[in-house]
Amino acid sequence: MIEGFKKFIARGNMIDMAVGVVMGGAVTTVVNAIVNSVINPFIAMMFGKPNMDGLLAITFNGATVSFGAVLGAILNFLIIAVAVYFCILVPINKFRDMTEALLAKTKLAEQKEAEEKAAEEPSAEEQTVQLLQQIRDELAKQNAARN
Repeated sequence: MIEGFKKFIARGNMIDMAVGVVMGGAVTTVVNAIVNSVINPFIAMMFGKPNMDGLLAITFNGATVSFGAVLGAILNFLIIAVAVYFCILVPINKFRDMTEALLAKTKLAEQKEAEEKAAEEPSAEEQTVQLLQQIRDELAKQNAARN
């Protein structure tokens, strides 16, 4: 069980997750600034409330149900999702695609080079025939020198 955990921690996915968490925290800070400095003032201008928490709020027996707070959280989530997608995922995917294309191109070039090299070198059968011909010629020279 501990070995499995060690393998899980050692995999590259953990590093990707850690980077994702850090980037998500940074994007959340930016989105919160946008919501607090841009969106909430627009809400205040339109509805006369400082943020969405007080919108669509129902109070009954001292308990308040605020649909506006839920809408605000959904809006924050959507903005964060859009920012993470376009600022993090799209560039990473493009980089991975470029890397894969370069690797494929390199492998193709290596295969082509290996094929050309193999075409230049005689096959094992041809090498055997050449060696036997050389042996035959050497034996013929030795027999001619003896006679």
